[in-house]
Amino acid sequence: MFIVNIGLNHKTAPVDVREKLSFSKHSLPDVLMRIKEISCIHGCVVLSTCNRTEIYAAVTDIETSIDGIKNFLAEYAKSAKNEIENYLYSFTCTNALRHLFHVASGLDSMILGETQILGQVRQAYQTACKSGATNRVINTLFQQAITVGKRVHTETKISQNAVSIGYAAVELSKQIFSDLNGKSILIIGAGKISELTARNLLDGGVSSIAVSNRSFERAEILAEKFGGKAVRFNEVFKYMGNTDIVIACTSAPHYIIRPSQVKQVMEGRTDKTLCFIDIAVPRNIAPSVNDIDGVKLYTVDNLQDIVDSNLEQRKKEAVEAEKIIEEEIQFFLKWLNEQFMVPTIIALNKKGQDIKDKELNKALNKLQDLTDEQKDVVISLANSIVNRLLHQPIVQLKQFSSTPQSHIYNKVLQNLFDLEVQYKDIIDKQVD
Repeated sequence: MFIVNIGLNHKTAPVDVREKLSFSKHSLPDVLMRIKEISCIHGCVVLSTCNRTEIYAAVTDIETSIDGIKNFLAEYAKSAKNEIENYLYSFTCTNALRHLFHVASGLDSMILGETQILGQVRQAYQTACKSGATNRVINTLFQQAITVGKRVHTETKISQNAVSIGYAAVELSKQIFSDLNGKSILIIGAGKISELTARNLLDGGVSSIAVSNRSFERAEILAEKFGGKAVRFNEVFKYMGNTDIVIACTSAPHYIIRPSQVKQVMEGRTDKTLCFIDIAVPRNIAPSVNDIDGVKLYTVDNLQDIVDSNLEQRKKEAVEAEKIIEEEIQFFLKWLNEQFMVPTIIALNKKGQDIKDKELNKALNKLQDLTDEQKDVVISLANSIVNRLLHQPIVQLKQFSSTPQSHIYNKVLQNLFDLEVQYKDIIDKQVD
């Protein structure tokens, strides 16, 4: 039994290709069953997110299963097989394990160390279980992948430092206010970056939000997303009087917030800090605003410095995460290889005993005049020869069971002794 992984992600395929191979939640049960029907596939899980689509399968023949999965993906995407192959990656055996554990730990994500993917891996596995698409090997693999993701986020600090502009804004704001609970936010501009930054601030504890934009209709749409208030563009400075954080990100080619305007705002505030976060390029806020008492101004460069610094820290933590992953790979390989070594050992013992019994009966039939004591000596000799002959291959096979090459030794031994190995219970069993 081998593990294979075929997929594509934000690193290998543009969004228009990823869209063609994106599976909706509604379609997943049918997709899983179609994949499981591919020759040599006995269990599978499909992980489909906005940044990746991956198929993990427990198979008995690597080449046949990979080819079958690629044909299925080409058919689903309504494309020629060679049109999508350049965007696909495939991993087998140990490399497939390593890739899955990297994904579950957030080491393969667009944002290094993010935690959302672990929940998506768990959901993908649960969907496969409910659809009857898994087997014992896939169950054990994904249960361990989830454990790996938890270990990495618990035992390292890989997810604790901001590595996006939105998260960096939260971190800066917390440095200024200590606690964001009860703080209010005003967004000037209704673009995607403003929305993402505001969402992160709300997740960080900000209690209320207001949105202003030259198009009041767009301000209303964004404000509604956050249960906030839309503010007309000519009233932003009036509204700043009761605001803690102002995010500016418009497409204006000039400053829309100047020192004179901010001074008037601050005259109406007492002992209260006003934080400006200027994410726009060109900048929306005049740099000299930062010279006003009680005002803190941060630009995208300030936020990027935090992102870069924290990304370096996450990369250091990723080294520790790799150690956990390699340790867990060995645990799984040991389990998997032991599962498939045992049937081989049983078949080898049976083969030896069958040959011994057959040849012993022939010999005893020819030696009719042997006493019972002499017969016992002959039987003991036959048993001893077979046991000693098979002892070393079995010992070596057990030792190789903990190595990545174990499946090779296992297969070679099966071929050398022409063994009939029974795997059905291990391959098809769904619940461990």
